[in-house]
Amino acid sequence: MSKTVLMFPGEGPDEAEPDLEAQRQRRRAQLEAIIFSAEGPPTCAQLADALGVPEETVQADIKLLLDSYKADARGIEIRPVGGGYRMFTKPAHHDAVRAFAKTLKPRRRLSPAALETLAIVAYRQPVTIPEIQAIRGATASSGVVHTLLGHKLIATAGRKKVIGRPMRYKTTSDFLIYFGLNDLSELPTLKEIKELEASLEIEDLQVVEESGDEPRSDEGSLGSGE
Repeated sequence: MSKTVLMFPGEGPDEAEPDLEAQRQRRRAQLEAIIFSAEGPPTCAQLADALGVPEETVQADIKLLLDSYKADARGIEIRPVGGGYRMFTKPAHHDAVRAFAKTLKPRRRLSPAALETLAIVAYRQPVTIPEIQAIRGATASSGVVHTLLGHKLIATAGRKKVIGRPMRYKTTSDFLIYFGLNDLSELPTLKEIKELEASLEIEDLQVVEESGDEPRSDEGSLGSGE
């Protein structure tokens, strides 16, 4: 004779599973809300501390959240950046975003000198102002460095142990966020930069050919006086 087992409401496995899934969905919704509202990209440790769950749980929830944003119907995505997570518009919709941005007041951009100096710091860090000046061949680097410090794209990294003990500089987490990088390993290599420069030169040449104008010659414009 079979034994009858009495099950009370809420004790059955089929009833407990929906509750567990509801908790997961609520947790993923909370993670989404935190990432959206955070000023900087929150890390797994920060998210786990905020929700009171293990980091492994947050990592699993984040993976599912990232996968859900891969659907074509979504216009934004969550990407790892600066050691944490942040929301970005999808590349497929950048044209629409640019069209909207043109109707707004443009944000302040970095000057070519600032971008050049920032690139030197990124690839040579920690680096001093005299070392930057030696590469750029300019004496105005100190002012540009102070500008980058003001934008919090670089920070001091101690003094170099040489005569004069000049201050050294390195990039910050804001630098990673500004350029959409997760870490410095994602910086393009010198080979990739040269390939990009070569492609830009080819595009410029094609534009000149299509317009019917002759490329400008620096030597011809200077003249020899003969």
